[in-house]
Amino acid sequence: MSPRSRHRPRARPTSIRRSPRVDAGATDRRRVVVERVGPEVDGGRFPIKRTVGESVRVAAWIHADGHDPLTAVVRYRPVPDRGARGDWLERPMEPRGNDEWDAAFDIDRLCPYEYTVDAWVDRFESWRHELAAKVDARQDVSSELLEGALLIRAIARRARGRRARDVARWLDGQAAQVGRSGDQAGRARMALDNRLAALARQFPDRREASTYVRVLRVSVDRERARFGSWYEMFPRSWGPDPTRSATLREAETHLHRIAAMGFDVTYLAPIHPIGTTFRKGRGNALAAEPGEPGSPWAIGSTAGGHKAVDPGLGTLDDFDHFVGEAGRLGLEVALDLAYQCSPDHPYVREHPEWFRHRPDGTIKYAENPPKKYQDIYPFDFECDAWPALWEELKSVVEFWIARGVTIFRVDNPHTKPYRFWEWLIREIRSRHPDVIFLAEAFTRPKVMYYLAKLGFTQSYTYFTWRNTKDELTAYFTEINHPEVAEFFRPNLFANTPDILHAYLQRGGPPAFQIRLILAATLGASYGIYSGFELCENRAVAGTEEYADSEKYQYRPW
Repeated sequence: MSPRSRHRPRARPTSIRRSPRVDAGATDRRRVVVERVGPEVDGGRFPIKRTVGESVRVAAWIHADGHDPLTAVVRYRPVPDRGARGDWLERPMEPRGNDEWDAAFDIDRLCPYEYTVDAWVDRFESWRHELAAKVDARQDVSSELLEGALLIRAIARRARGRRARDVARWLDGQAAQVGRSGDQAGRARMALDNRLAALARQFPDRREASTYVRVLRVSVDRERARFGSWYEMFPRSWGPDPTRSATLREAETHLHRIAAMGFDVTYLAPIHPIGTTFRKGRGNALAAEPGEPGSPWAIGSTAGGHKAVDPGLGTLDDFDHFVGEAGRLGLEVALDLAYQCSPDHPYVREHPEWFRHRPDGTIKYAENPPKKYQDIYPFDFECDAWPALWEELKSVVEFWIARGVTIFRVDNPHTKPYRFWEWLIREIRSRHPDVIFLAEAFTRPKVMYYLAKLGFTQSYTYFTWRNTKDELTAYFTEINHPEVAEFFRPNLFANTPDILHAYLQRGGPPAFQIRLILAATLGASYGIYSGFELCENRAVAGTEEYADSEKYQYRPW
């Protein structure tokens, strides 16, 4: 190449005009917008709650450009087994004005459900409206009738079912009549026949239907999850000798009285063996005197742990008999599920890796400063061996389910990981959908609500501390707000072994009567702890603690 050619200017490349890029969304021909579908909890992250026999009323904002009529349906289906999904069922939605639509479907099976919303432009109804308007205005409708003939033939092609062939043949005949020449008035009357409109609704053109962006879920429980009255008792106190533990056989002789008061559930404080190391004495004394039973929440001894019955109460056979007798009287038995151990629990010896250790190697006992619970070791849910721990704790629930228990009151769930409860409740309820979990979570409102979203069937509330008209009005307005009521089911305990409110301490029998009436009428589920019906109001001065608390001694009622 010559030096001259090296300096020759380069030719500019020819510019190419490209069509503007059209993204996939712009080519979507679906015109209908489906938004604000409810009920919906946290954008569909959690299910709403219902019981068998209730319904779900689904609402949505549905609109499109222009003035074409729209059609919308709620699609729903039961999901009886994990991963198993049947055909969608549908309910037509009705417009309620301002582009708001709704419809309801019934819950008739004890299994999860799911639902969503479909909507589309109803081209047949749009054509029908236009035809009717022009006929009324005495305008020429020859073109509209030809268009209608095509739409009717399309309906014929979509016909399904046992008589689809007969329906399609009739529709093709109607299309031929509507599309022929002459007699516009007669052809128009035929085109506007309500039978055609009904078949168009039965076999709609949904090729360009819009579906809500999420499939939403319903957690379904049996009726007791929604409605019931609970009676809490320490069975060890219900015997003839106040110096020793009653047996379950002795305690069951009093169940008729609980049933006669109209209760549905008998909730038992922990019935498991109680440790002796650091056993608490009367009045929460640091050391127990000989013969004092200790706190039943200090679970575990040489006699066993969470899958055993305290020897003072009897045997597993005695427990089975207790459950049977309760059932004969129309009562269900609820057990306390307290995931913690006494220092004497077999888990401490067999699985020390499941507990949190101090730097000196000793296991750390439970504390809620300034309170100390030397008789209780909490589990370390985040230990390296957490999978084995979680599986073992699940097996505790399964053990008692096998013995006829389907209701569990869970002690302090807010002190254990959220992800543990979501996993445990999902695992249990996937196999035992009739199981109910009551959260004893006296904690901050958002934590209480989140536990309910994770799967807890019911929850304790702040009812005990809401006594004035303004307090009650504000609180029940909050928990009955539609967004909260979809996932939070309150259980209004008027008292507990830990809480004897000043109102009850000072108000005498009228205060007990008032609180019971409020509990039984402000909510669908309520409970009392034994002694309430006797107006027991003696407290440790300046506290909400019962004097001579049954948590640490026998208290024959």
